[in-house]
Parts: sequence; structure tokens; C-alpha cells
Amino acid sequence: MKPTVEEVKAKKRNPIFALLNNVRSLYNVGAIFRTSDAILLEKVYLTGITGFPPRKEISKTALGAEEIVPFEYREDAVEALKELKEQGVKIVAVELAEGSVSYVEAEYDFPVCFVFGHEVEGISDEVMEVVDMAVDLPMLGRANSLNVATCYGIIMYDALKKLQNKNV
Repeated sequence: MKPTVEEVKAKKRNPIFALLNNVRSLYNVGAIFRTSDAILLEKVYLTGITGFPPRKEISKTALGAEEIVPFEYREDAVEALKELKEQGVKIVAVELAEGSVSYVEAEYDFPVCFVFGHEVEGISDEVMEVVDMAVDLPMLGRANSLNVATCYGIIMYDALKKLQNKNV
């Protein structure tokens, strides 16, 4: 039986955060809310041009998760990340960048915040200057990236697995 909204809101959330930097598709944002609910993510920061609830396009793919997952809109991504760092949160860019490592090989200190960028432009240079490390997904074919919501799901479930392995 599915838990109620109140039961889910009462659960202890995992020390995993996300920051969306200029994600333009509201449908991607909604799908990201669903995955965030599935892993009991601590909080999602929506920054720059990223849309935020209430929006019917977000609700269409979030299927109610936008009412459960804690979120905050911040215009300035760098400011939000600096505040998280001051609280001891490690910042990880999900970006094919110089020095990035495969997400499979990456080890995380928790709490951790994963940063996802614009569907075409990626993560801004200003945000990249603030991150502690960058991870990427190996791309073996012609495409050089996955849809941001798809990538989000892979990264978040991998992080959840790594967190659970640390807690064993």
C-alpha cells in the first residue's frame, strides 16, 4: 500500500541535495521531482531560469512529488552553493568537464549536492568554479549527453547505493 503524503513527509530524508542550474524544460523538472521523492532527497534548489511549482507542466510529470519534496527557488546558483558549502555539503557537478571522473568510480562524502545544468549549454562557468568535483556518465555512442532527467535518475540512484553501502 502506498504511503500517505503525511507519512512520506515524516520520513527521515537522505543527505543528498540537488541544484538545477538553468534547466529549461518544466517536464524535466517534474521528472526530477519524482526521482527526488523516490530516493527521499533532502532538498532541490531550482536556480536561474529553472521553473518551479506550481506549474501544470511540472505537475504533469511529477505526479504529486512536487508537493512532497522540499524545494527552494534561488535566482543565484553560486550563492546557494556557497551557503551549502558553509554547512559542510560537498558540491559535485554532473558535467563532462576537464578532470571529471566517471560516476561509477566517484566516491562521495555525505552530505552531497549534485549540480545539473542547462540541457544544451550545461553548467555555467561561474557554477563550475564553486564545485568540489565533477562526475560524468560515459557516452559510448554518437551522443555526448543524456536527457537531464534520465541522467539525474542514474546519478541519484548511484549516490543512494553508495550512501547505503557506507551505512551498512
